[in-house]
Amino acid sequence: MISRRALLASAAIGLAARHARAQAFPAKPIKVIVPFSPGGPGDVMARMAGQRMGAILGQNFVVENRPGAGGTIGARAAAQAEPDGYTLMLANTSTLVIAPAVYKSVDYDPLKSFALIALFGVTASIMAVNPGVPAKTVQEFIALAKAQPGKLSFASPGIGTPPHLIGELFKLRTGTDLVHVPYKGGGQSLGDVAGGQVQMVFENPSITLPLARAGKVRALASTGEARNPAAPELPTMIESGLADFVTVSFTGLVAPAGTPMAILERLNAAANESLNAPDMRSLLARLAVEPRPGMPTDFAGFVARETEKWRAVIEAAKIRIE
Repeated sequence: MISRRALLASAAIGLAARHARAQAFPAKPIKVIVPFSPGGPGDVMARMAGQRMGAILGQNFVVENRPGAGGTIGARAAAQAEPDGYTLMLANTSTLVIAPAVYKSVDYDPLKSFALIALFGVTASIMAVNPGVPAKTVQEFIALAKAQPGKLSFASPGIGTPPHLIGELFKLRTGTDLVHVPYKGGGQSLGDVAGGQVQMVFENPSITLPLARAGKVRALASTGEARNPAAPELPTMIESGLADFVTVSFTGLVAPAGTPMAILERLNAAANESLNAPDMRSLLARLAVEPRPGMPTDFAGFVARETEKWRAVIEAAKIRIE
């Protein structure tokens, strides 16, 4: 029979070994899985953050794109990786909140399969309409939609995407009957709003505001808590008469569940430091991302609140992807 003293000694040795590994971390390059195609905002952010974090930690960060199925293919690969800190994932609203709720089955649990490292930032959307729509405010658009139930439409980059869910939330909160028109990307959906095939869209400021300034769409409001610094003339949805209507999409860094806390803390510190780098701040501003440095517990609380909000919308709108 193993004595209690031997068990304690063994546990102490194991703890010391894990501590030593954490102290030596990282001893080799770190892979960051991006569950989306190269060239998109998330991919660009992952590469820049990887460069900054790599310089801080003294190791290269290598981005591996694994797109498909709303980000669930890459998320599954990250969840199944060894929890040693050498495989991370760029996570966002789609992978941690929406996909697990709208897909019939995913091979990971967004709350149990990952250890949250750091929230990079959040992005509010812009509500925009075709210039031919006779509505210059959110309230005027609501009145127009109520006067023509089922006649006006809103675009999105696809079923189950954040713009789709924001549109469904808008319908629920305003009691309007709008037709959802899903596309296969934000550029195409916004382009058809500009072309007049669809009347309204909620989209990223980085692609919406240039079209608004060119007169191709009319921006009505921002969905953030405060006005967008890039368009301070635009009211928020709250200022437009919709109390508590605040929506943001988030991007952050996660690791497989079971990754040692000491490693998570090192990665968190490096991520927060990288957010203060001038080139990273400049990139985030171009992508319309508001930096949100903080602790893993802050990130976890944020994800829990977002999950509760969007699952209620998903259930009410009966959104499901087979």
